[in-house]
Amino acid sequence: MTPFFFRSQPKPGWKKPGRCLFWLWQLLCLTAGALGIGALSLRLAIGPYPTAIFWGYWDHPILIAFNLLPPVALALLFYALTRRTWAAFALDAAVVLGLSAGNYYKLLFRDDPLLFGDLLLLKEAGNMAGKYQLVLNFRLGATLACVAMGTLALALAARGKPPKHTRARACLGLFSAGLLFGLFPVLTSGTTYNQTAFYENLDSQWSATQQYLARGFVYPFLHSISSASEAPPAGYSAGQAAQMLDAFPAADIPEDKKVNVVGVMLEAFQDFSRFGTPELTHDVYADYHRLEAESYTGNLVTNIFAGGTVDTERCFLTGYSRLPDFRGNVNSYPWYFRSQGYQVTGMHPCMSWFYNRVNVNEHLGFQDYAFMEDRFRALVNDPTATNALDNVFFPELMREIAERQEGAPLFSFSVSYQGHGPYASDVCYWGDVSDYVPADAPYTQEEQYILANYFGSVEDTISHLVELRDFLADQEEPYVLVVFGDHNPWMGDGNSVYKAMGLNLDQSTQEGFANYYSTRYLIWANDLAKETLGNDFVGDGPDLGPYFLMNELFALCGWEGPSYLQSLNAIARQVPVQNTSGIYLEDGVFTAELSPEGAALTQDYNSVQFYERHHFRYGELAS
Repeated sequence: MTPFFFRSQPKPGWKKPGRCLFWLWQLLCLTAGALGIGALSLRLAIGPYPTAIFWGYWDHPILIAFNLLPPVALALLFYALTRRTWAAFALDAAVVLGLSAGNYYKLLFRDDPLLFGDLLLLKEAGNMAGKYQLVLNFRLGATLACVAMGTLALALAARGKPPKHTRARACLGLFSAGLLFGLFPVLTSGTTYNQTAFYENLDSQWSATQQYLARGFVYPFLHSISSASEAPPAGYSAGQAAQMLDAFPAADIPEDKKVNVVGVMLEAFQDFSRFGTPELTHDVYADYHRLEAESYTGNLVTNIFAGGTVDTERCFLTGYSRLPDFRGNVNSYPWYFRSQGYQVTGMHPCMSWFYNRVNVNEHLGFQDYAFMEDRFRALVNDPTATNALDNVFFPELMREIAERQEGAPLFSFSVSYQGHGPYASDVCYWGDVSDYVPADAPYTQEEQYILANYFGSVEDTISHLVELRDFLADQEEPYVLVVFGDHNPWMGDGNSVYKAMGLNLDQSTQEGFANYYSTRYLIWANDLAKETLGNDFVGDGPDLGPYFLMNELFALCGWEGPSYLQSLNAIARQVPVQNTSGIYLEDGVFTAELSPEGAALTQDYNSVQFYERHHFRYGELAS
């Protein structure tokens, strides 16, 4: 006699209890399979981190439940729709493990987890993924094998499909959907989220990545839905925020103080010489240090590491530490410059769709912005090129400055691409490896190539930056140049080259946190700008976040600026870093606990920037 669990349908003569047992068997098999999918997701959740983290999850029942219940609910929903256990299992695996694999690779390459908001950038992610070597390693291969075996097992042991009992299917569908929606407020609760993490096998709770890892993958991914759309900060009042802004009347830039401003953000640019490592065969930063000596310089403490360029870019352009989705016009400094009669332009030698700059930059107030498709591709003579190097980017930037609209001052902000990783580990594009890395340096051959390619790129970028400085120095109009790096570079999977260099990236320490997030900034002015503004633009600036860098520029220029910028001056002095990981800089110390004064100023800042993001004030210019 064939056992009931190998039948494709209940035996015709079975009574109702037998039929119920048949369907119960299918549901139990599917539930077990979905629990297995949740477990596989947890195995992928740790990325390149130690396996001990995975085993640590199982000591926290609530954390396990929050990671395994959603796959079970989703599998039951698919079963109600397809009426086949194997199909429901396969669809559940495709969704849950597909996202888990994306998170795995993102952790592997950039030490950055997959958030729900990243799904809005799937095209960008797909194109960038082509630049990395997506290896199907043992862990991913074993995951695929488990899915294949699970699908086959369900097709054999729980095969067939139930009759079209609409009421039963509707009840199952409602139950599974209700379970998903019932879990949603719990999974997105900030209070619950803060109480569920474990850090026993992790290095630091200061790391945003490790805060995510401490909760698995399915749970923190679903929790990130809550941050994909913006909610007002605690205690927010639109009326009070408006009053705070009204306390600082907007000021125009005096006509006799209008100078041209050129901003350049350098991709993955870092001055590693300030860390004393690594030892190179020659000083690739010599010209950069000479430029710093005649500039106002400091450390820029960003929110990002090895990726996420637009975070630093848009923080600088807006003064926001918390960025909106930019799906419509939003108040920004480019809009302010336009209101002052400035020509507002820029360029990026990469594809316009990347980070949706083609649309977002228009929402930020740029009148014209050049990209790979419309400007640079013809200059590199390659119809398949997706980016241009600095030997094309900088000359084109200087040409645009020279040919700019007459009669209007210029605000230009451009982003380079050359320094973007990953850096080749088997060939050197900047001469010989020995030109940068000493033969007796304690690095593997792969690490030597990565270092040589990075520092070769940096040295070339600096040479072009000096050419830009010399070009602006010769102009017969006043120019101020603002230059900064967006984030630290990618240096091998799992930060392997950083480890080989001995650079402290331990975010549980003051030094490690600063090393992980900080780059450099400089503000330089030609002689005419110094004379016009009565400032020599030389000195040491404070450590600050990119959202306060424009405050430094306006202060050096002697401009008061828009109400919003003026309202930030107090917080920029008291708490100049507001890292999205929840760490602040106050009194020269990185801390998660602010003084009462710092906390009050931070609350005001959060309220004012939320108001500013949602009350566009340059409608006439945008129409």
